Amino acid sequence: MIRKANATDIPSMMKLIVELAIYERAPNEVTNTEQMMLKDGFGDNPLYHAFVADIEGEIIGFAITYYRYSTWKGRCLYLEDLIVTENYRNKGIGQKLFDYCLSFGKKNSCEKIIWQVLDWNQPAINFYNKNNAQLDNSWINGSLSL
Repeated sequence: MIRKANATDIPSMMKLIVELAIYERAPNEVTNTEQMMLKDGFGDNPLYHAFVADIEGEIIGFAITYYRYSTWKGRCLYLEDLIVTENYRNKGIGQKLFDYCLSFGKKNSCEKIIWQVLDWNQPAINFYNKNNAQLDNSWINGSLSL
């Protein structure tokens, strides 16, 4: 079952975040904490929306989104992460999470959904291609730690 996350899902989500970091070859990059996720997603001014894949009380996947504003398109939904734990991959759960995010974006007047995928993550690239996504490698990602 795909549903909106609640605060009690955060410990399970953190485990999946660590799993994702290991998969993306950056296990030491996670500095987020359960307390930060609680405050930032379930406080007075939530910064993100989270959706979980729940099988009989076990969180086996999640997606985190937030609004992004495009000067060209207007309101957009940014998909920060979508992960399904390894034992449940290739069972359609990722597709259900993705579809839930698309539906959420449509219901909230978003013009498009945007995300990033690592150029070596062929399973994710294949997933997005299966969904007729436009993958554009002409942009260079920028970031600056504060």
